[in-house]
Amino acid sequence: MSNNPQYQKLSTKHLLGIKYITASDINLILHTASEFKQVINRPIKKVPSLRDITIANLFFENSTRTKLSFELAEKRLSADVINFSSSGSSVKKGETLLDTVNNILSMKIDMVVMRHPSPGAHHFLSKHVDCNIINAGDGTHEHPTQALLDAYSMQEKLGSLKGKKIAIIGDIKHSRVALSNIFCLKKLGAKVRVCGPPTLLQPNINSLGVEVSHDIDETLAWCDVANVLRIQLERQNISYIPSLREYSRYYGVNKERIDKLKKSIIIMHPGPINRGVEITSDVADSHHSIILDQVENGVAVRMAVLFLLARKP
Repeated sequence: MSNNPQYQKLSTKHLLGIKYITASDINLILHTASEFKQVINRPIKKVPSLRDITIANLFFENSTRTKLSFELAEKRLSADVINFSSSGSSVKKGETLLDTVNNILSMKIDMVVMRHPSPGAHHFLSKHVDCNIINAGDGTHEHPTQALLDAYSMQEKLGSLKGKKIAIIGDIKHSRVALSNIFCLKKLGAKVRVCGPPTLLQPNINSLGVEVSHDIDETLAWCDVANVLRIQLERQNISYIPSLREYSRYYGVNKERIDKLKKSIIIMHPGPINRGVEITSDVADSHHSIILDQVENGVAVRMAVLFLLARKP
């Protein structure tokens, strides 16, 4: 393979999860995203790279930020875009996922960006349809483009992530962002620690090669970057914490905790933020925070993924 990124290709036809791509794939995506970030900061933000490509955004779960980010990325690349929501669709009438997608593919779709509540839905689909599949989130399993944009945002501030200390704090148990971040950061050589109450960590989480802590203050003192996750109450069928107030007291990232540190750390959050619960506004909006950078970088990273997957051998 050529060393020139212009001629490199991903090792896979789909982006089903970070677990299934290589470190070289990740680095190629991040390098390509840098080029596209220059594009979206120009007066004319559109390029004709996917002018002949039709992309269907299939969202079987509610989404605002991810859906808008993908749609903007697609339009910046001049793709034709079809948006589908399961609300009010034939899915509500009992149509299967495969029926729905095959009906859409009969309209000559080249690529599918899908969010689905069932882990593994994208793997199932990739075995039955002949188009590129991008995972925009599957249940509590993976959210690969979020992990890629998080890694890109960290690299902008820190350079290489090899040996850097990254803490993922909060509701690890129900977070697809956490799992994708762990896979991505480990492949880039970072040291990863998860921190939260025992009830919000998977029992075997250390088998992924991460450190485990229940001490928020010690973890903040340890890390270079704190990626703070929200409490996902909508994915919890029982209560895993006594109360949000209790959680905020023991695990919330607030100004008092940050001010006690003897160094400056980077604060991240994949959104949406529960302000005053996992993080306070004075931290989320502080100079430590790169949360808005993450949003901007999301468009460039998704442009890179779409562009690289659409390239023909």
